[in-house]
Amino acid sequence: MANPCEVHVASADRALAERVLSVVAAEAARIEAKFSRYRSGNIVDRINTARGQTVVVDEETARLLDYAQKLFELSDGKFDITSGVLRRAWQFDGSDRIPTREAVRALLGSVGWGRARWHAPELTLRDGMQIDFGGIGKEYAVDRAAELVAPICSSCMLNFGGDLLAIGPGRDGRPWHVGIESLKDPTMSAKEIELERGALATSGDARRFLFKDGRRYCHILDPTTGWPVEGAPHSVTVAAPSCTEAGMFATLALLRGREAESFLAAQGVRHWCLR
Repeated sequence: MANPCEVHVASADRALAERVLSVVAAEAARIEAKFSRYRSGNIVDRINTARGQTVVVDEETARLLDYAQKLFELSDGKFDITSGVLRRAWQFDGSDRIPTREAVRALLGSVGWGRARWHAPELTLRDGMQIDFGGIGKEYAVDRAAELVAPICSSCMLNFGGDLLAIGPGRDGRPWHVGIESLKDPTMSAKEIELERGALATSGDARRFLFKDGRRYCHILDPTTGWPVEGAPHSVTVAAPSCTEAGMFATLALLRGREAESFLAAQGVRHWCLR
């Protein structure tokens, strides 16, 4: 998943730890193989190479598409799984290579979930359009793996690239201690959170950004303009019962730009924003 993934098991039972690890790794590998846009022959590849033809999807994919549509509606079109084609213009590698407005504008015709026809189980995209589950896939993988692990282990934590979920407390019944990475020094924590159950998800531009003429460009793109969201925090962390829910609030907050904190406060969720 292009991120380090780990499992922490609060037990001295090596056999249990290895069993938990095996279950989690297998589920993570399954989901990546099925939904990664970098894999050929999977359902995402079939959709993205359909050239305007209708694709019939399986039940699991249909659930993710339903969820993506819900996020599209909740965000007034700001969360859009068809916006991945904008990566052809934007490369958030810390450099100063800003694309031209003409290059971005040329891609906008291939962006817009509202242009798709989705009536489960059939999806039809216009020729040139693509989908990308990157905005929800990692959190979904954490929740799916946790569902499989919960019956066999009552005290562990799954961490997929900073999106994590705790199944019970850590050693000796004490909470897990999770640090939010400092923007100034990645080896340090800007905030430490205690977590016994539930999930944390973080979204931001601490590692993915562009910088030119004194301006930092966030990697979160507004699909209606093709340009980075302005005024958003560098990092948003949200606590919720599931990783999918936490990731949803974190991403929707960033898409609100300067209104991120007020949006999260209105939702009544625990959150931490770094600017």
